[in-house]
Amino acid sequence: MLYQRILITGANGLLGQQLVRCMGNRPEYDVLATGRDNLPRFSGGSCGYMQLDISDVDAVQQMFVDFAPDVVINCAAMTQVDDCEDNREVCWNVNALAVETLAKFCLLRGARLIQVSTDFVFDGVGGPYRETARPNPISYYGRSKLAGENHARQTGLNKWAIVRTVLVYGSAENLGRSNFVLWVRDNLMAGKKISVVTDQWRTPTYAPDLANGIESIVRYGKSGVFHISGRDYLTVYDFAVRIARVLKLDESLIHPTDGSKFQQKAKRPAKSGFIILKAETELGFSPTSIEHSVLDMIDALDRSNS
Repeated sequence: MLYQRILITGANGLLGQQLVRCMGNRPEYDVLATGRDNLPRFSGGSCGYMQLDISDVDAVQQMFVDFAPDVVINCAAMTQVDDCEDNREVCWNVNALAVETLAKFCLLRGARLIQVSTDFVFDGVGGPYRETARPNPISYYGRSKLAGENHARQTGLNKWAIVRTVLVYGSAENLGRSNFVLWVRDNLMAGKKISVVTDQWRTPTYAPDLANGIESIVRYGKSGVFHISGRDYLTVYDFAVRIARVLKLDESLIHPTDGSKFQQKAKRPAKSGFIILKAETELGFSPTSIEHSVLDMIDALDRSNS
């Protein structure tokens, strides 16, 4: 059987682990997961694992020599938006320059590059956005991710795809940081009040849905820009309330506020979120509802902890 060699960078993160689960057991793919850690943070997964820092040019070159990937899915990124304002050099090295390195080696190898990006490449004035909307980032994180997109586009590759997504949530093993659903659940279960903004609109994305969408891009050999997210367009506050209701937690602990009440170094787009018609029509993408995805996520966590 013919198979494609798939290199997943940032495989220890939420999306990376979901891609390993999604693609690692399929006979048409030979998957190699990579991350900055010496060992994988996840268990199982029918794939190999190697340490890789994508900002290390020599290490990336050696990886291409040793593994010779047909497809590179780049999930590695610095995503802490405020930290990117403080650590601009590190942010730019990982989110922009490392993508240029990956793109150049993909070009030499004849490989396809799938670059994962973000709604933060937009200013949040005109959301929800289609793929044809003009980016205008308002944070250093957004600028670095847009630069990464441009490297994927402009290095000379004719086989590239950019996958933008929004407010990703899901379950994974030994993550270095939480995600919004877990933050809401854990605080409400502890009886703690939380303040959540009513002036930021998103289309929250379930990580397994995102992984399935990326797998479809690989399977169908698609190129170009794709917006892959959930279908529900709602405020972050409304998302928190939906989570509380699904999990039968006390939604009165969720206090509405607005972004001006938070002292954050980086600006956040007000109205981002995506129109996903292209992904639905070209990839057969069909996102899970918030209610089903939250229950599925918590069920997966319970199974992994039992």
